[in-house]
Amino acid sequence: MYMIGENNRRTNWDWRPEIHDSDGLAMLTGQGEWIWRPIANPQQLRFNAYADTNPKGFGLLQRDRNFDHYQDDGAFYDKRPSLWVELTNNWGDGSVHLVEIPTQDETFDNIVAFWNPAHPIEAGQELLYSYTLYWSSKPPVSLELAHVTDTFTGLGGIVGQKRKYYSRRFVVDFKGGKLPMLGESIKVKPVIKASAGRIEITSARPQHHIGGYRAMFDVVPPGESEIPINLRLYLESDGQPLTETWMYQWTPPPAGQRELSGCP
Repeated sequence: MYMIGENNRRTNWDWRPEIHDSDGLAMLTGQGEWIWRPIANPQQLRFNAYADTNPKGFGLLQRDRNFDHYQDDGAFYDKRPSLWVELTNNWGDGSVHLVEIPTQDETFDNIVAFWNPAHPIEAGQELLYSYTLYWSSKPPVSLELAHVTDTFTGLGGIVGQKRKYYSRRFVVDFKGGKLPMLGESIKVKPVIKASAGRIEITSARPQHHIGGYRAMFDVVPPGESEIPINLRLYLESDGQPLTETWMYQWTPPPAGQRELSGCP
């Protein structure tokens, strides 16, 4: 279940800051790439498929374990277990599917993740899938790269300057891996891709209080389009990745709802 979180506050009438059983879909691909896809409570039904061949594992995780972020002494969402699917044989070609269903209440489980084979299943066909399910606070596999700890979104633009057009700000914090050991002379670069629109005001700077880095950028949607925009981000140095890959899907609001609030 995902109702309210740091990156999605559509149902913002509850007094608690965050309400969710999981805050993201993690995937370890067959090529060894770690992917983190924050989940959300969308305005409309949202369905995504991530193609892969012989993935090593995937699962819905609850990474945020800070009680202060939930303030819930009844449901204790900070203690909800993650579920990791470890593949123990080759599953072939297919895709991890993520379904995000709009919900108005925390009592409805609205997030689904599952594997779908690439080839249609025929009557009488035998399929052998071997796997182990792990219910725990952390997956049983270690991540050598830095991982995403927080995802924030808000109005884009430069504070103190009048906004002449609409943009959305994305802020992603990474922690761990080699980030705490980087010297001041090391140049860290955010690698950002968007399926549509324009990327601007990019940066990556140290966040010493978490022993990591913060990446920040704005997305300007193309015209008045409301087509979802897929985003990818990771940090690198000298062409080598320092972090897992952050993936996100953002749907621009209708043109009439693109308020430029906060203008001087």
